[in-house]
Amino acid sequence: MSVKKVDAALMKKMFIGAAASLESQKEVINELNVFPVPDGDTGTNMTMTIMSAVSEVEALENPSMAELAKAISSGSLRGARGNSGVILSQLLRGFTKVIRDVDEITIETAANAFQKAVETAYKAVMKPKEGTILTVAKGGADKAMELVGTTDDFVVFCEKVIKYMAEVLEYTPELLPVLKEAGVVDSGGQGLLEVMRGGFAVMCGKKLEIKPAEPVKKAETVKVVNTEDISTSDIKFGYCTEFIILLDNQFTELDETEFKAYLESIGDSIVCVADDDVVKVHVHTNDPGLAIQKALTFGQLTKMKIDNMREEHNEKLGLEAEKAEAVKAQSVKKPNLPPKENGFISVSVGDGINEIFKGLGVDYLIEGGQTMNPSTEDMLNAIEQVNAKNIFILPNNKNIILAADQAKAMTKDKNIVVIPSKTIPQGIAAIINFVSGKSIEENEAEMREAMEHVKTGSVTYAVRDTKIDGLEIKNGDFMGLDDKSIKSTGSDIKQVTLDLVETMVEDDSELISIYYGEDSNEESAQEIADALMDKFDFLDVEVHPGNQPVYYYVISVE
Repeated sequence: MSVKKVDAALMKKMFIGAAASLESQKEVINELNVFPVPDGDTGTNMTMTIMSAVSEVEALENPSMAELAKAISSGSLRGARGNSGVILSQLLRGFTKVIRDVDEITIETAANAFQKAVETAYKAVMKPKEGTILTVAKGGADKAMELVGTTDDFVVFCEKVIKYMAEVLEYTPELLPVLKEAGVVDSGGQGLLEVMRGGFAVMCGKKLEIKPAEPVKKAETVKVVNTEDISTSDIKFGYCTEFIILLDNQFTELDETEFKAYLESIGDSIVCVADDDVVKVHVHTNDPGLAIQKALTFGQLTKMKIDNMREEHNEKLGLEAEKAEAVKAQSVKKPNLPPKENGFISVSVGDGINEIFKGLGVDYLIEGGQTMNPSTEDMLNAIEQVNAKNIFILPNNKNIILAADQAKAMTKDKNIVVIPSKTIPQGIAAIINFVSGKSIEENEAEMREAMEHVKTGSVTYAVRDTKIDGLEIKNGDFMGLDDKSIKSTGSDIKQVTLDLVETMVEDDSELISIYYGEDSNEESAQEIADALMDKFDFLDVEVHPGNQPVYYYVISVE
């Protein structure tokens, strides 16, 4: 068989075949992930990215090459999830920039398109790392350019390019020690290879079909949540109380400690942050008056807000249909209203974490389970809903930052500021340090700086056996992870958590915050807090309900 040129009809079939190949191997690709944690995996993210483009491609009947290129680029960009998905979308974007200008793709066109794909993807990543999908893509592009003029047969061309990409993939463990230690090749590179193999198989006459989509589990859904529509069931303290204190005198560290202790004695979900001459306060309590009276001893109050959460919850239960219509109405952009100066979007998960961000002034939450990273499309939808001139986005996950950056690049009518928070505690620290009245540049700098002082750890379970960071990990073991690596493992969750925190605490540390998940409880979290206070008597330790899935505890040290 010989193929000299690829027209739009064949390219459409090849792209759908590429997606089918990737989809069929996504679980194999997921298993290649170095960290054996039950969160958003490479195979899943890449598959959902390319499937977003497939839905646009399949809607086209007899498309021109330009129409096909636009559908592939637009669909993958908007549907991109996770770092691997964003990089795949950028590879496709670069590739389509070249093919959109021709009616038929030749070997030379394909080689140029591969080069443009790699160039575009490398530019999208702030600090490109070799031994990843980028390395495999570059290997394929270099081989493609090398073959120009040696053959006019796409079958020969693709065979050699794919063979070389496979060789580069096998070499990735030599470029990334963490891959070598785990005994795996790069998962993103493997995913890209499956894309190439699928397209090539269709070119050679093989029929690859995409399986019908399986129902998405509830825990895996991603949704944009209006922060005024968060469930408040199982309410211990009935009034959400917020205000700002305009200080009459200096608010010392001792004042802050004593005020926090007082608030803890009358409520929970406490946020108390001092900044020069103001103090921001948020507390859930059954007696808002007590909080207000105590606050008045420090100065005047402004921006006071008290919500009866039990009443709101009862209304929600009794008037569900009416509430749904109200939420729907709130989700519609109202162009007749003047935009406010600043708005906030945050990625979040768990009712407790949601409530914290709500109390800190976040306009919209993008809530996604740990096995479902929000897409660029989710970001764009949230941006559309926030009627503000400047919108700060808190990704709160290192695997979501690129999607946020991509949404920023695709937004023309609003000023988007992506604060590259890699964890929930970093996001909380960042928004706490936003000060109304300061410039966008000043706030961005101070929010970024605040994140630098936050260390984050988390406790979850292993989903497979592996060896990493010198640790032998068995399926089902508890694991304590910091920002970069696995620090502790074992069968005793309390000990694993304590061992993790010990690696995070330094001499200048001041505060440990524990957010317990939906599979943990306040009593267990408090036992850990008590043990930490015994060990680190110079530190404050706080316990908050996070209700996040997958992670028993998320812990910050500041």
